[in-house]
Amino acid sequence: MLLTSVIIILREVLEAALLLSILLAMSHLLHLRLRWFYIALAAGAAGSVAYGMQLAAISDAFDGVGQELLNAALQIAIYLLLLVIAPLLVVNYYTGERYRGILSAAMTVAVATAVLREGSEVFIYLSAFRYSPQPWSGVLTGALLGAGIGFSVGALFYYLLVGMPRRRALLVTCVLLTLAAGGMVLQATQLLIQADWLPAQVPLWNSSVLVAEGSLTGQMMYALVGYEATPTSFQVIIYSASVATMALLLLLTRYHQKKIRTVRDVSQAR
Repeated sequence: MLLTSVIIILREVLEAALLLSILLAMSHLLHLRLRWFYIALAAGAAGSVAYGMQLAAISDAFDGVGQELLNAALQIAIYLLLLVIAPLLVVNYYTGERYRGILSAAMTVAVATAVLREGSEVFIYLSAFRYSPQPWSGVLTGALLGAGIGFSVGALFYYLLVGMPRRRALLVTCVLLTLAAGGMVLQATQLLIQADWLPAQVPLWNSSVLVAEGSLTGQMMYALVGYEATPTSFQVIIYSASVATMALLLLLTRYHQKKIRTVRDVSQAR
């Protein structure tokens, strides 16, 4: 029970902690106020409790697959928000002050959604033991250990990004957000396959021999890139397309901002 709790809580906490740490680090480097962060945490925590308390009604919706569909919708929503956030981080890096209100709002909603999504899973898991005859000590100890490891990894990412030069930190952040965005879409497709809204296919490969999904490395990769040991061809295509979309959007944004800076420098030189 202890090990099971560690793995389950670690998996949920790690996903939210990594996204929080990345956006919090960029907020620090771009000198954004942290009001958005506290609002997001409060809204996400309240939403996760509400989700957990309404789980029965949610699960019964859509012929018994309401939970899978709602979770998939939340993952897709985070992906769409990251499509807004990442380019705005690039714009703010080059301009300093533009669209900060939109950026803060998008980060607030993205973090709140992530906390709601992962926090609800933690709430549901722990609530399942309320009427269990088994002692709570193993469950709570495992939950605390899993949460501690997850938040520690998130803190490590935060301080690594904050300690980098701004330009390198932006590059690493864009890469991490691109991979995380692809992972969100991949997880959404997995949920839609479970709900029979997408067709199940034969896996292209099985990499569990190299990296087991239940291992710490597997959990890290799942949180970062949505690691799936047995992906189907459809999942690989969807993941590649979502990552390519984010990467192309970032490259176009960077090209546009550098072009604007060049024109401005030339005009000032005259």
